[in-house]
Amino acid sequence: MKPVAGTESCQHRHLGVVQSGRMRVTHDDGTVLELGPGDAYVIEPGHDAEVLGDERFVGFEFQPKAAEEYASQ
Repeated sequence: MKPVAGTESCQHRHLGVVQSGRMRVTHDDGTVLELGPGDAYVIEPGHDAEVLGDERFVGFEFQPKAAEEYASQ
């Protein structure tokens, strides 16, 4: 995430739903969230994320700024 965000952690809020794949989100405070197909999510600023497994993560973002910046990443 750092190369994409250009900061130590992502500073955008994400609101969306997972279509496929799995992702682990680790917040700056140490809390961890694991997401999978069908999960709706709200991820607050101050987090890092990684895709779990070999399947591509596909999520639909409902925060325009976050979607514009990370949709192609």
